[in-house]
Amino acid sequence: MGMHEYFKSLSDLEKINRCPGKFKYEEHSVAAHSFKVTQVAQFLGTVEEQSGKEVDWRSLYEKALNHDYTEIFIGDIKTPVKYADPDLRERLANVEETMAHHFIDQEIPEEFQETYRNRFKEGKDDSLEGQILSVADKVDLLYESFGEIQKGNPESLFTEIYEESLLTILEFKELASVQYFLREILPDLISGEFTNQADLESRTSKILKG
Repeated sequence: MGMHEYFKSLSDLEKINRCPGKFKYEEHSVAAHSFKVTQVAQFLGTVEEQSGKEVDWRSLYEKALNHDYTEIFIGDIKTPVKYADPDLRERLANVEETMAHHFIDQEIPEEFQETYRNRFKEGKDDSLEGQILSVADKVDLLYESFGEIQKGNPESLFTEIYEESLLTILEFKELASVQYFLREILPDLISGEFTNQADLESRTSKILKG
């Protein structure tokens, strides 16, 4: 028992590709996604702090950095599949949690086990930091799907993911950081010239109007 297996497993996250089984112009690993989500969460937290909210930065960084670590046990499940059936989503979460606890019991030194149980548990809770994580996760997914749409990927899945991601972000529209994203960042995202630009603009406008 020791931290060696945990450190070794971090490299395994680089080998787990997101959205498996579909043609993609660009692959994104779980490790890369976790880094990007942490960066986005850092910015969103900054916006919240400047709007007068108190941000628990340690909690935010730990939630963002670790939020998908447990995918090392079952891999990445495509977002539309995961969200289509709440029961399936709950069962998958239970499997991940069980396997994570087993890994901690087997590999993490006893004095650190409780810390890592907290780090590996679901971070998307009702706290400000949990809400920021939920938004940051979908912002990166929005950008991943947009990248495929922009390149002309014929898979309709990426349009579905784009729309689902934006809808989820809108669930947190009371947050100052989400208002900033919708006002200052999203227009820049869809303003460039690409094959499906008019269609994506239309879909985005329809979603924003509710």
